[in-house]
Amino acid sequence: MTTLFDPTRAGRLQLASRIVMAPLTRNRAPGALANARMAAYYRQRANPATGAGLIVTEATAISHQGQGYADVPGIWSAEHVAAWQAVTQAVHAEGGKIVMQLWHVGRISHTSLQPGGGAPVAPSALTANAKTVLLVDGQAQFTQTSAPRALDAAELPGIVQDYRRAAANAVAAGFDGIEVHAANGYLIDQFLRSGSNHRSDAYGGTIENRARFLDEVMQAVVAEIGGDRTGIRISPVTPANDASDDQPQALFEHVAHRLAPLGLAYVHVIEGSTGGPREHQQGPSPFDYAALRQAYRQSGGQGAWMVNNGYDLPLAEQALQDGADLVAFGKSFIANPDLATRLRQGGPFNSVDRATLYGGGEAGYLDYPTLG
Repeated sequence: MTTLFDPTRAGRLQLASRIVMAPLTRNRAPGALANARMAAYYRQRANPATGAGLIVTEATAISHQGQGYADVPGIWSAEHVAAWQAVTQAVHAEGGKIVMQLWHVGRISHTSLQPGGGAPVAPSALTANAKTVLLVDGQAQFTQTSAPRALDAAELPGIVQDYRRAAANAVAAGFDGIEVHAANGYLIDQFLRSGSNHRSDAYGGTIENRARFLDEVMQAVVAEIGGDRTGIRISPVTPANDASDDQPQALFEHVAHRLAPLGLAYVHVIEGSTGGPREHQQGPSPFDYAALRQAYRQSGGQGAWMVNNGYDLPLAEQALQDGADLVAFGKSFIANPDLATRLRQGGPFNSVDRATLYGGGEAGYLDYPTLG
C-alpha cells in the first residue's frame, strides 16, 4: 500500500516523499526580493525526512505588472535571480527539492502596486469582488482591488514571454522546476472562466478560445525549460477572487486534454474552495475530480497528480489509494516545519497564528517549534 512517506517521481524530480508544501503567500519580501529570512523559513521545511518531499514557493510575480499584493517576491530581473539563489542553496543543503510558482495576478491588484500607478490588467474590464493585501506601518490591510483595464490582444505575446523569461530565471536561480499558477482567480484563471472573460476575440467566447492564453503560456514555458520540470496549478470550482464559470467540468476537462501532451512533471489540483469547503461546486452538480484525472490520463498525461485542500493523514492516504501521487499541505506547514514527523506520529500539531500570516518579521514565521 502506497503511503505519504514513500518516494516517487514527478517528471525529472526524484522526491523522497509524497508530501508537498503548498505555495503560501507571506508578504515578507520587501522590494520584491527574496532574503535571508525567507531562506531560513524554507530551510526549516526542506529536510524530506521531517518536512516536505517537495516545496512549492509562495507565488512569485513574473513582472511588475503581475504584482498584486504588498511585499511579494519577483523573478523578472537579474537582481531577483541572485536573491533567490540563497533560498535554493539553503533548501538543497537540507536535501530538499523546490520549485517556484510563477504568478500574474491580473485584476487582483491595486493601482498603488502597479507600474506608474496604472490600472491592473485583465481579460475584460470587470472589477473583481475581491480584496488584496497592502501593508500599512507593517500591518496587513485588506483593500478592495482596483478597477482593471482589458488587455489588448497585441499585449498578450509580451505577457507570455514574461512567463517564459521567469521560468528561465527560476532555473538560473537554482530551482528544480516551476509551477505555473493558473488557479484561484488570477490572470490565467481569469481568461479561462466565463465569469471574468467577456472577450469577443480569439481569446474569449468558446472554451477553446478562453483556454488559448493558458495554452500559449504553457507551450512557451515548456519550450524554455522542458515539460519534465514544469507543473501547473488549477482550481476548477474555487470562488476565490470572484472566480466563476458556468461549465467548470467541460472547461477543465478541455484543459486536461490540452495539458496532457506537454510531458509535465505534475498537475496540482485544488479540490473545492481554496482554504474552505471541499464540497464547493459551481454549476448544477458536484465537480468530478476522478473524471478530470481520467481525462488527463486518457489523453496521454503522465505527470504526477497532486491533490490539495484540507488534507489530513487519513484523507491523504485515501487519496493515494484513489489514484493521486502527491498531496499538498498548506497552512499546516506554516505552523509545523516538521510536518512529516508529526504526520508519522499523529501529532501534536501547532496552531497557526493568523495575526502573523501576512507581513511582519520572524514572529509567526521562523519561531514555530519543532518536536525534539
